[in-house]
Amino acid sequence: MPHSPLSLSPSPDLYAALSPALRLLADRGEPRRFAKGSTIIHEGDRSDTLFIILSGRLRAFSSNTEGREITYGIYGAGEYMGEMSLDGGLRSASVITMEPSICVMVTRETLSRFIAEVPEFAFELLSKVIHRARSVTLSAKTLALNDVYGRLYLLLTQALADAGASGVVERGGESAPLPFTHRDIAAHIGSSREMVSRLLKDLEKGGYIAQQRGSLTVLRPLPPRW
Repeated sequence: MPHSPLSLSPSPDLYAALSPALRLLADRGEPRRFAKGSTIIHEGDRSDTLFIILSGRLRAFSSNTEGREITYGIYGAGEYMGEMSLDGGLRSASVITMEPSICVMVTRETLSRFIAEVPEFAFELLSKVIHRARSVTLSAKTLALNDVYGRLYLLLTQALADAGASGVVERGGESAPLPFTHRDIAAHIGSSREMVSRLLKDLEKGGYIAQQRGSLTVLRPLPPRW
């Protein structure tokens, strides 16, 4: 796990995305800086560490022996990872940094003491677990009930909506640059990269999207069926 301790306490700006309770908890943890591509959680490991994200982006995923991956979610500042193993069980997914990131590492013992002192945080933690359980249920439903294009359509339209909500999109029709590689998309929708590449090439020929290395732009509303 390539990482280095922060020589100084994190800047207050790094805490801006945290809820008030999460800020108090982060103060009791150990900040670490991780390089891009660092696997900070390995599926199947036994660990009791919670990671509070101060900056950067992390991806939770599973993979098989053939190298195929499925992505459960991408998380950024203000989120935390690793809560599913706080029951003492094995890690249910791996987590890798998609860019240089800073996280605060909090042990189960520290978290237990914090909840005893700030019991309302237990409800925040429970809400997060429920939200992620619902997200996994929706992902399973999407995989089971939609063909590959249907899953691609849902991913891109949701990403477009999220980009608009965060103010990233420059309004001009449906135009929105999205930071996706073909491999990223394949991992999200449970398909092969080759199938994703064929579908995106067809959409590009149809004038629905434009592609550049590592990103694509939705030029106009995608057809719900292909």
